[in-house]
Formats: sequence, C-alpha cells, structure tokens
Amino acid sequence: MKVDLIAVLVAVFEGSPSVLTIQTGSALPSGPFALEHRSLQAGLRDWVEKQTGHPVGYIEQLYTFADRDRFDEESDERVISISYLGLTRAEQPLFSSGWRSWYHYFPWEDHRDGPPAVLTDTILPRLAAWIAAAPGKADKDARRQRVAVAFGTEGREWNEELVLQRYELLFGAGLVKEATRKHPASSDQELVPGRAMDADHRRILATGIARLRTKIKYRPVVFELMPESFTLLHLQRTVEALAGRLVHKQNFRRLIEQQELVEETGETATDTGGRPAKLFRFRHAILAERTAAGTRLPLSRT
Repeated sequence: MKVDLIAVLVAVFEGSPSVLTIQTGSALPSGPFALEHRSLQAGLRDWVEKQTGHPVGYIEQLYTFADRDRFDEESDERVISISYLGLTRAEQPLFSSGWRSWYHYFPWEDHRDGPPAVLTDTILPRLAAWIAAAPGKADKDARRQRVAVAFGTEGREWNEELVLQRYELLFGAGLVKEATRKHPASSDQELVPGRAMDADHRRILATGIARLRTKIKYRPVVFELMPESFTLLHLQRTVEALAGRLVHKQNFRRLIEQQELVEETGETATDTGGRPAKLFRFRHAILAERTAAGTRLPLSRT
C-alpha cells in the first residue's frame, strides 16, 4: 500500500481565488510519504517546496481518500491519499508560475455576476437530458432531486458549499473528462467546460474549495489570505472571491466590526481610485480572548 500526500494550496490574486498546481496545471503538488519525513505535514511541506519552490504557511488536514479503486498504475499498489488545505498570502514572493484560478477548473462555481452562462446554457440542459435518459420514473425522480439540491433548481437556493456534490454529480452523469477514463462508453458525450486534472485531483480540489467556503463562515481563516494591512473593501472582495457570491456590503462591514475581528492601523490607502480608505489589520488577540466566528457571509440574494 502506498501513502500519498496532496496539497490544496490557496491564495487570492487580484480578486481571483487561485490554487498552486504542477504539470502545467493538470495536478496538485503531491508525493509519497517517506521514512525520512518526520511527520505527514513535514512530508507535505517538503514535496510542495521541492515541486514548486513555494513555502507553505497555514495548513490543516483536509481529507483522506481511500476508495477501493485507487491504484497506482505503474506498481498496481493501492493508494491512500492524505490531502491538506493550505492558505498563503498573495504578497509573498512567488517562485512558481503554477498558480491557476480555481474557476478555471470549476467555471460553474463563480456566481458573483449572477449564474454563469456555462451553467444555464450548457450544464443544466445536459443534466436535463441525463434526467430524461433515466430508465424509469423512480430513477428520473431521484436524478431530478439530486440536480435540484446540488444546482439550486426547482426553486431551491444555490448553496455555494456543495462544490464536491456538484462535481460528483457531473462525474456520475459522465459530463466531465475524468469520468470517461473509467467508462469509455461515455466518451461520446459532450462534456461540460472546465479543466480536467490527473487522477482524482479535481475531486480533491473540489473538497478543498468546499471546506474553505464552509470554514470562512465560522472561523476567521480568511485573514490567512490577507496582507498585514487592508481596506474593508479588499476584505469583502476576498470573501466574495472565495464564496463565488456577493455579500451585502453594509451588513458585512457591520458584522466584521461587531465581532471586533479588525482594528484600524491609523493609515489610509490612496490607490483606491477614489477617496482614501482606512487601513485595517486582523486582531490576533481575538483568538485568545474568545472563539472567533468567521465572516458569516451576509450573502446578497439579488
């Protein structure tokens, strides 16, 4: 049995949530856990720095992937992959050109300008055809229910946290390239846009995005992605980039201030294109004073 370590390392560049990749964007940094690694995290950090030249800051274990059909094609060994979610600041020097917007892989997940055309014009019609192709009424109803929950159809709200469920539904419907590798019979289907990745790395990336979108609501991890000082608008845009949704500006600022998550630096930013804006910093003391909540995402429903 082989144990692999896989990193989902995230930064936000100019309003775009990005993930560090290797092999021209087709894979996440990864490598086998070796005896010389003193711990799993140390092994992961070692592989990321060797493959990308990028240091790893904040990191937490994400998920262990141990499906029965996960095998190394060369050795035919069963593979267990232990994945980690890491966050880093865009202001840090970049030693790699491997950063890719995660919307490059999941274009249907960005709803900041409303439902994207790829969703309304391509994905939903193909899922409707997939529902219609079900062999019986019970199967049709089950498929319709899955699509409604995952993609917010039939009067349901779009839930930004269901990234993995949406990807796995598209996989099950044979609408992503990864599905055609194990089921060649589905290769004649017209696939939905979105960059494929090696093995199940896009599934692992979806898991990381879902975890982060959930976590920013109850823990202040978004500040791991922010520079030392920032405007409240910059903070808002970063949260929106991660969530793929707009937030209500006044409610967002009120929540941030009420929770005492930030404090003024006494300085202003002049490169805002308008009036100078106050600069803030994260109050690290809040973590010691009490359990700090996240941003709570007062999402705009318009």
